[in-house]
Amino acid sequence: MTRFFNKTSEKDKRRSLRNNIPQAEALVWSKIRNGQILGRKFRRQYSVGPYVIDFFCPALKLAIEIDGDSHFVDGAIENDQRRQKFIESFGICFLRLTNDDVNREFEAVLEKLYQIVQTLADQKRR
Repeated sequence: MTRFFNKTSEKDKRRSLRNNIPQAEALVWSKIRNGQILGRKFRRQYSVGPYVIDFFCPALKLAIEIDGDSHFVDGAIENDQRRQKFIESFGICFLRLTNDDVNREFEAVLEKLYQIVQTLADQKRR
């Protein structure tokens, strides 16, 4: 079986993204790392096939993407949709936020994230 998750060929890309994290991602990471949300572990810059997810909770199969300005240029929306569809084909739930969401409504973003994590955790227990 072909390996799709955290492929070695994507390691340099993941490392570069971790070392150049935008402010909005750094802010979210500071609140979700080390099991701060209901004890759930998130990974930063996790790859699925040729794509890299900003944050991923393997136990819940939850991807969090924080879109900056580059996601709103010509062709980017279609590319993001294709990318998201590929990632979701592995049974991964996708939460898409924007830098503006994080920077302007951070408490609301955290509340939404807590609710989603709680809902997915409850579904797993059933």
